[in-house]
Amino acid sequence: MTDTTPSIDTTVPHSARVWNYWLGGKDNYPVDRELGEQIEKAFPEIAEIARADRQFIIRAITHLAREEGVRQFLDVGTGLPTANNTHEVAQAAAPDSKVVYVDNDPMVLAHARALLTSTPEGSTHYIDADLLEPEPLLEKAREYLDFTQPIALTFMGTLVHYPADDDLYALVRTYVDALPSGGFLALNDSTDTSQQIIDSAVAWNQNAALPIHLRTPKQVEAYFEGLELLEPGVVSLPFWRPDPSQIGEIREAAQYGGVARKP
Repeated sequence: MTDTTPSIDTTVPHSARVWNYWLGGKDNYPVDRELGEQIEKAFPEIAEIARADRQFIIRAITHLAREEGVRQFLDVGTGLPTANNTHEVAQAAAPDSKVVYVDNDPMVLAHARALLTSTPEGSTHYIDADLLEPEPLLEKAREYLDFTQPIALTFMGTLVHYPADDDLYALVRTYVDALPSGGFLALNDSTDTSQQIIDSAVAWNQNAALPIHLRTPKQVEAYFEGLELLEPGVVSLPFWRPDPSQIGEIREAAQYGGVARKP
């Protein structure tokens, strides 16, 4: 029998594994930790940004499930599982939630089984597909989600690996167009709002196989064109509906995002 297990290159830093390291996960290799430590030394706030990203996911998904009544989630570019993944957050708020994860990364594919858990009332599925090919991806998603009912589409820190040009905005629009009225887009991206993160991006691009492209906040806002942004709009992630019980001063992070409803 032919071994079809995807090969994983452990000699080159991988963005999902470095992010996993910053979040305190264990699915990373020495080369990932070396780059992660190098960037964290130059930019100590990077781990804080990673945590802000995760906390935004928790607050956004919880709001969509609990306050907006969404029961279907399409998580594109899911990355490696850590804690408080989309299905865990959604099903904690609404046990009957259906979640579909999408990625085409061998590293993520190797860990897909960790995502394939669910409450008895809901469901969790994983699709191996390329976000740059939306039609076959959406066709697979329709096997598990009802596109006549509200769906929350999420791109959480995924699009940073692609230049913010007309093609990328058109790509996101293709996904949004597939959503029914009453669906939602939740998205965040890394921004050039700190000189330290700009320097860190340079260091990243010198060492990692997959480059990153920082955005301006206005470029992040452009993803939501034609949609109804929920308050407070597109903001630095810690300022998007912070937990009232949060202790201490809220600090800005060079990661902006928002949540919007499709009319």
